[in-house]
Order: sequence, then C-alpha cells, then structure tokens
Amino acid sequence: MISKLQYISQHNHIDNIQAACEAGCRWIQLRIKDAPESIIMSEALAAKAICATYGAKLIINDHPHIAKAIGADGVHVGKKDMTVAAARKIVGNDIIVGGTANTLSDILQHVQDGASYVGLGPYRFTTTKQKLSPILGLEGIGSIMQQLKTQGIDIPIIAIGGILEDDLPELMSTGIHGIAVSGLITQAANKQQLVFSITNYFESCNLLS
Repeated sequence: MISKLQYISQHNHIDNIQAACEAGCRWIQLRIKDAPESIIMSEALAAKAICATYGAKLIINDHPHIAKAIGADGVHVGKKDMTVAAARKIVGNDIIVGGTANTLSDILQHVQDGASYVGLGPYRFTTTKQKLSPILGLEGIGSIMQQLKTQGIDIPIIAIGGILEDDLPELMSTGIHGIAVSGLITQAANKQQLVFSITNYFESCNLLS
C-alpha cells in the first residue's frame, strides 16, 4: 500500500528520520543530493535500521542500486534524474518505484513505465528543491486529476511541494491519494501532534491506507 503521508528527509537526515518515525510517520524517503554514493549508502543503512524499528517503509531517492543493495522498500526518481522504467529494470518488479511529475504527460509516461505511484507538484513554492518545476497550485493539480479521471487512469497521486496542514481539505478534494512533506514535519514544534492530526484527518475521511 502507498502511504497517504510521506516524509522526505532533510539534513541532518538520520536525526530527522528518527524524529519523523518517533512522531508516527511510516513512510520515509531518504533524499540526499550532491553527496558521494558511499555516504548515501551509509545513511541509507542507518535509515533502514530506524525504519525497521518503527515498521516504516524506506524509499531511496534517485539511487536504485543502493535501494536494491540494502533491501529498501522502494526507490523514487526525479524528473531529470532517471526514468521509472530504468529504475524498475535495476530493482525488479517486487519493490515500489515512484516518479516525480509536473504535467499530465509526465504521469502518463510514468504509468507506461510501470510506476507504483506518482509525486505531483510543486503545489506551491518550496526551498527544498533547487531546480523547481512550474508551480501547479490547487487549480493545476485539480485539472490534472480531472484529466486522469476522464482517461480512466488510476494510480496513486501524491501531491508535493510546500504543503501545509490547512491545505489538506482542498487538496484531497481533487482526488489525490495523499501528500509528501518535508519542512512541514522537520520544522514542526510538536511533530507527534502534527502527524497525529494529519493521519487523523485521513482516517476521518476514511482515506488512511
């Protein structure tokens, strides 16, 4: 199952992953940019140990070889990094492969390539990514979701990019599956309360997977 609340790690990655898991997050994406593979491998192994303790899924960003080597639950590839098909060829059919999308055509390509889910965004401006795709906003995400529905395409869509807790009702009304957040949890004064509030919202809508 694809979780409706996904946490994307920030520096210090291991400390923040530990805190997110303690707060109740059960889907962790380790996202380390511009670091040697040896460091990413080391961090991935540490993250895997934490996730195993809490029963959380671990997704590795952009490094399918590392995901396969450490037995991670999945891999996520960015728009400009690697295709879902190429990642799938490396990790095989049994683990999760997600891809980032900014347009309907991006999503259609990911579906064709065998993606397990798609991260769609950015919803609004975020400082987490250096090379930001065009902002979609509620209207953009809603339009893409409507086009997917019209075409009869059903794949879990995870909204991403500067999402706040107050955005949930409008965002979920578009038909998305869930949200991926980074700074929202990293910077939260009370992470446990925030995660409880978000998951409780999903449960109240009978949406939690």
